[in-house]
Amino acid sequence: MFWVLFLSVACVAAAVSCARLCLAASVAADHPERPVDAARPALAPQDYELSLYETAFLAGGPVRVADLALVSMHRRRRLLLAHTGWATVVDPRGQDDVERSVLGAIGPAGQSPVAAIRTATTTADAVRAVADRLVSAGLAVPDAVRAPLASAVRSVRAATLLVLALAAASLLLPGQEQAAGRGLVAAWFALPLGLSLGCLAIARFEIHPYTGWASPAGRRVLDALASGHCAGERAFLTAVARLGVRAVDDPHLRAALAARRGH
Repeated sequence: MFWVLFLSVACVAAAVSCARLCLAASVAADHPERPVDAARPALAPQDYELSLYETAFLAGGPVRVADLALVSMHRRRRLLLAHTGWATVVDPRGQDDVERSVLGAIGPAGQSPVAAIRTATTTADAVRAVADRLVSAGLAVPDAVRAPLASAVRSVRAATLLVLALAAASLLLPGQEQAAGRGLVAAWFALPLGLSLGCLAIARFEIHPYTGWASPAGRRVLDALASGHCAGERAFLTAVARLGVRAVDDPHLRAALAARRGH
């Protein structure tokens, strides 16, 4: 009957993770869809024209904004990104706040690993300002809503894998050779597994829109941007903002940006 201990652990893991997800979802439901800021009235989503940095944030968060800045500076020969994963400053004058954050992350030495630059840039004030503008416009999910929900969903997924592992271990224990014994064990483990899978299914349809960076309105703006037409360098940078590194066709640049990516 040692499998009963495994079953108890599985039930506790599934129940706690699902309760955590429900609590995070209830907090998100009580959060206003758009912050109230009388001094800065929000634009309607259909009237909002996204900048490249804002497009990058909605599509991939702060990491995507940092990658876009790195690619843009490299393409304009203001920064050299080597396939070894190092960046070298060519022109130390930033054209905007995000570029100045990139240069500040590189430091006075003029060289730094791309991974370190990316990490420092994602937490810079310039990137947080991009996020604040989008949240005020109702196009981005506030971090106070997104982060707990995303963490809770990950915990339910982990609990599901734990239940499956414990069920498999229980079925392989000595004394479970008989079909009836294995059927009983499988039936009991189906309870916590059904609970966790059910929570994931509900989260997929009800909570998933709030675990990403873009709000439902933000995704509609991104979809409209995808159907638009632009050419030349703007088209390339827009593709990088929307799709990330996979939009880069230069293998050396892809290698530089792929160095220990955050997510």
